[in-house]
Amino acid sequence: MAPKPIIQAIIDFSAGAVGGTACVLSGQPFDTAKVKMQTFPSMYRGFVHCFVCTCRQVGLRGLYKGTSPALIANISENAVLFLSYGFCQNVVRYVIGMDRGAALSDFQKACAGSVASIFSSMALCPTELVKCRLQAMHEMEASGKIASGQKSTVWTVVKTVLKTNGPLGFYQGLTSTIVREIPGYFCFFGGYELSRSTFAQHMGTDKDGIGVLPLMFSGGFGGACLWLVVYPIDCVKSRIQVYSLAGRQEGFIKTFMSIIRSEGVSALYSGLTPTMIRTFPANGALFLAYELSRKMMMEKFDA
Repeated sequence: MAPKPIIQAIIDFSAGAVGGTACVLSGQPFDTAKVKMQTFPSMYRGFVHCFVCTCRQVGLRGLYKGTSPALIANISENAVLFLSYGFCQNVVRYVIGMDRGAALSDFQKACAGSVASIFSSMALCPTELVKCRLQAMHEMEASGKIASGQKSTVWTVVKTVLKTNGPLGFYQGLTSTIVREIPGYFCFFGGYELSRSTFAQHMGTDKDGIGVLPLMFSGGFGGACLWLVVYPIDCVKSRIQVYSLAGRQEGFIKTFMSIIRSEGVSALYSGLTPTMIRTFPANGALFLAYELSRKMMMEKFDA
């Protein structure tokens, strides 16, 4: 017997939060390198150079700058994402005339994930803005975009945003976030489900019986599909969110064209290497934690 809709929503929300926590804890240093290289590509020759420079300048803790808002961002994003994902699957069933609870194809699940990302963007944007600014604070000071010696804590960044732009300041980069998430999460859930289906077919079992390693690989494959498609959009989003700290209020198109004209297309892919390295352990941990916690809660409520 399936849980009631409200119980199912709570399970999806909770499992998404658990998955988001696992994702951050397994991939934060690589995410920090990504943001630094996206916003200041000329400062680093590659992600190893970025790692080494960060450790020399501010110590190993520099790679974990923004972990608190990253945890808040990923917990809130994935909780809302997987809650919306379950809801959007029911919407897809309704639109195409399927019974509630009927199995969807991998393509239909990808469409549900794409729509669900609109809701998760609203939860993600404010906390990701704070995270990106904390991660790139040293580079902002070194390049002279802001005065040096400023305290870089979550609270000081929050106060600066509120003082400079008010509450709506936390949604700088929202358009870029939504533009990134809609195609990104189509590829994310599509790649994940397609990989699980392929493993299940070759192993002669269903998707739930493929085991831990194939499940984690499928999560990593979904993450790789997402980033390969949307990375340039994410780079523009990071620039908007970080540079607005120095008073620059340019929109998505203007920022995108500015990068192309002054730095070339390659600048849009700066930081892709640590992102691709990060995506397999981080998204593998995300889906493993999500699926296992969801299964455990489903069994408890079914009992």
